[in-house]
Amino acid sequence: MGETPMSRMGETPMSRTGETPVSRWIRWSKFMANEEAILKDLTGRFAFLEGKGRVARARRIFVEVPAEKWAEVFDYAVTQAGFTILCTITGLDLGESFGAIYHLSKVEGEVLNLQVNIPKAKPELQTIIGYFPAAELYERELVDLLGVQILGLPPGHRYPLPDDFPQGLYPLRKDFKAEMLDAPSPERQAK
Repeated sequence: MGETPMSRMGETPMSRTGETPVSRWIRWSKFMANEEAILKDLTGRFAFLEGKGRVARARRIFVEVPAEKWAEVFDYAVTQAGFTILCTITGLDLGESFGAIYHLSKVEGEVLNLQVNIPKAKPELQTIIGYFPAAELYERELVDLLGVQILGLPPGHRYPLPDDFPQGLYPLRKDFKAEMLDAPSPERQAK
């Protein structure tokens, strides 16, 4: 006789799969062991990362990398550790500095989040389009929305703001106020 919704009443997902809380924990521990191994590999190779990383949950590893060592760690993650997919880049205004989180993934699904913080006084990052050509859009967002300069980024259209959006105004900065758009600017006075 076929399975009907009524025949499954009273069953839990665990009783259908045969998974118990202990077996679920063991299964997730295996996932977490892989993330811990990835973090251990990074801290073993780069001693300066000791205490700067954490496994937040299954498949999610977060590491804060010093700006002067970022390119070296990024290159290793992409070319040797197998993080060959760029998911996105997140830009942050941290008050006195900017942060950029590069979300990298393996085909198997682990996501390595490499965060680099740069001073607001000199907000510069090197482009990664040599590794990931599609990173150009994410990098243009950092330029347009936060005012981070991306060294090596080829000239192109603004993104995501329109080309006529006032230069020098960055809407994702904490000090941005909508009233700033009403202030006269040299480019608007020229029109």
